[in-house]
Amino acid sequence: MKKIFTFIILVCTTTLFSQSTLSGKVVDEKGNPIAGANIYIEGTYDGASSSETGDFTFVTTAAGNQILVVSFLIYETSRTPIEVAHFTNKTIKLRENVNSLDAVVVTAGTLEAGDKARVSVLKPLDIVTTAGSAGNIIAALQTLPGTQNVGEDGRLFVRGGEANETQTFVDGIRVAQPYGASTNNLPTRGRFSPFLFSGISFSTGGYSAEYGEALSSVLLLNTQDEPDQNKTEISLMTVGLGLGNTQKWKKSSLSVNTAYINLAPYQAAIPQNVDWNSPFQSLSGETVYRYNFNSGILKVYAAFDASKFDLNQESVNYTDKVRVDLNNNNFYFNASYKGGFGTNWQLTSGLSYGYSKNKIGLDLDDVANDENASHLKIKLKKSFSDRVKIAFGADYFITKFNENFTPNLASTSQSGYNSAIAAVFTEADIFFSKKLAAKVGLRASNNDLLNETTVSPRISFAYKMAKNSQFSFAYGDFTQTPSVDYIKYSKYHQFESEKASHYILNFQYNKSGKTFRAEAYYKDYSNLVKYDTSSPVYNSVYANTGSGYAKGIDLFWRDGKSFKNLEYWISYSYIDTQREYKNFPIQATPSFVADHSLSIVTKYWISDWKSQIGFTNSFATGRPYNNPNETQFMNGKTKAYNNLSFNWAYLLTQQKILYFSVSNVMGTQNVYGYDYAKNPNASGIYNRKAIVPTADRFFFVGFFWTISNDKKDNQLKNL
Repeated sequence: MKKIFTFIILVCTTTLFSQSTLSGKVVDEKGNPIAGANIYIEGTYDGASSSETGDFTFVTTAAGNQILVVSFLIYETSRTPIEVAHFTNKTIKLRENVNSLDAVVVTAGTLEAGDKARVSVLKPLDIVTTAGSAGNIIAALQTLPGTQNVGEDGRLFVRGGEANETQTFVDGIRVAQPYGASTNNLPTRGRFSPFLFSGISFSTGGYSAEYGEALSSVLLLNTQDEPDQNKTEISLMTVGLGLGNTQKWKKSSLSVNTAYINLAPYQAAIPQNVDWNSPFQSLSGETVYRYNFNSGILKVYAAFDASKFDLNQESVNYTDKVRVDLNNNNFYFNASYKGGFGTNWQLTSGLSYGYSKNKIGLDLDDVANDENASHLKIKLKKSFSDRVKIAFGADYFITKFNENFTPNLASTSQSGYNSAIAAVFTEADIFFSKKLAAKVGLRASNNDLLNETTVSPRISFAYKMAKNSQFSFAYGDFTQTPSVDYIKYSKYHQFESEKASHYILNFQYNKSGKTFRAEAYYKDYSNLVKYDTSSPVYNSVYANTGSGYAKGIDLFWRDGKSFKNLEYWISYSYIDTQREYKNFPIQATPSFVADHSLSIVTKYWISDWKSQIGFTNSFATGRPYNNPNETQFMNGKTKAYNNLSFNWAYLLTQQKILYFSVSNVMGTQNVYGYDYAKNPNASGIYNRKAIVPTADRFFFVGFFWTISNDKKDNQLKNL
């Protein structure tokens, strides 16, 4: 018994004398104490919490070299190698966690929509419930600051740039033909149905080095990673029919939708400003297949579109109308993979193929063109820590364009080009703290058609001045191959890339359903294409000697909290821009630019009516035009543009919706510009014809029925 007692005494004494006391203080980067931090030796239960003054002390039986772990909510976890016997009165400094929800985000030049966006100005629902958008992604984006509403064209014009200066990408892969086919002064639409996309990033400038071949803007469309359930969607509309189906399995899913559009009923009901022989008709379809691997996701996207119309267009240069008969077939395929591997590595890769074929009859003349375009891309990203992430990659663009023009009773002339552009890029995201971040990138590309190599630096900074507000700055150089209207004559002429430099200063405030953005910018254009004829033809004299600038301010305010059941946003843009390009004799403001633009969008839910109603009012000051009867170039100004649109979605049941919309409710007689005769009349006056909308109003009525497992899902998000 005495031996056992002696042994217990010995063990207790040994344990007591082998214990060590650790002490210290936990502070932030400014030296302020952090209370409630968790401190412990890795692999043991020995530890403590810091006091109100940041101090801690605890006893441990561990000895020798150990790892001391210190963690607290919004700070990065600290792992410090220590010598236990000598760790007394030490200070541990914690750095703020840059991945926290209130950390700084680089936002200069970028407007994001989607549930996954850290800072959203729009929700996915907004893209298609905006009155006047008629389910067109492009029309909804035209209510955002920085865009120009060019009603006779329908494409995206951004901050003084023409429509071809904006590139569209689906899941990071380029879409070569993002718009439907059209003809002069007849607006087109975006090709893509909105319901397959979960998020949108719309960059009005200063965008990532990952993207190229765009002087003004990139539009990034991201398809859904995973649908929520099996469902079927049926659409019966005054302009056509639609059918969609989604099937979801354990690791994969498939979404398919198709639509037939025929504007004959609409054109019969609403007086038209166009003499139609055959109304616009289209048959289109899209599908997305997704497969989820253990560490990544594969998406395969495909879309087709066949459209046609036939009309007689008035021309100020001819007594008789000009008949335009257009048939277009388009196909787009996109496959992408995104996944992780190794230690904090991420791989993104993909390829796309686009094909477009047009057959156009111009009275007795015929035009036929086709374009084949592919894009291959690979990107690797490595997270070295929460504070440093580096991406690098390469992409390759291939384009082949051919056009045949066959005049009546004359031989066919051919034009076209083959182009291959190889590019490499690298970009680093650096978080100096939760308040300060930078994105630094470089893109280099080689264009074999132009026989040139360009290097484009990009850099952005963001500083968070308070919990809900921050400043961002972005600078970048951008290049783009000249428009197909010129480059198709490259076998006769040598062209160079057009260039632009962007400078953007941004302020953003975001709190509890309220967002305010103010952005000032300056764009410097150089190497723009000029020619010496009334329109670009094969024997024009071309030169990359054009230049220009665009500067202005964009304001955006969104509020979804101040008024019950009401969401609204207000966009305002001011722009001062001039260019000397095309056949301009001097530097002047292009005809598609309005100095001031204002959009007010409202959405209101009325519970008693089971309805959502919306109004959109778009206003723009007059646009310049050139009057050859005056000596000063581009001296004319159209009257101001105004369009008030309305929509109403009524829930017959949870899954059945009756939808009505009408644009230009007030019937405003808008004028986009004027076409002048090439030659004066007998009195020496150049006659003119106003460019007006195809109709003063557009109306739409539809019935939408969703059949799903939960019997709750509906198509309100698609309207």
